[in-house]
Amino acid sequence: MSLKETPMTRRLWQAIGGTLFEEFVAVAPGPRTGTRRLDGLVLPDEPTRIAGRGEVPDLVDRDVVVIQTKASRLGMNVLGQALFSAELLRPAGPRRIRTIALCTADDQVLRPLAERYGIEVVVDNGTGPRWLTDPAT
Repeated sequence: MSLKETPMTRRLWQAIGGTLFEEFVAVAPGPRTGTRRLDGLVLPDEPTRIAGRGEVPDLVDRDVVVIQTKASRLGMNVLGQALFSAELLRPAGPRRIRTIALCTADDQVLRPLAERYGIEVVVDNGTGPRWLTDPAT
């Protein structure tokens, strides 16, 4: 949990609704793999609440929203995390994956690249989330 990024993730989740899984483990650690966490995983069709630490959702045939958060300008690090996070979830069988890169400021060079790969860019500079790309419908 980050003092800056957790509140950003939660404000975005409140705008989306559904159940939020914070620091969701997309890949468990193993002898040849490291842990891969998502800052937030939202099941938008579920009740609005924050899931308990031990809860593990079944993602088969579910709509999911992946949130990767950085308390900084949109950068290649958060975009890479967003892109690969969606790919890491595909084997779990979700029906639809929305991917959001949440940051504190835009980057006019990187945002079009995010759009090309279907990544939504949302900026929250402390006043709440503001979509810079069209939310997926």
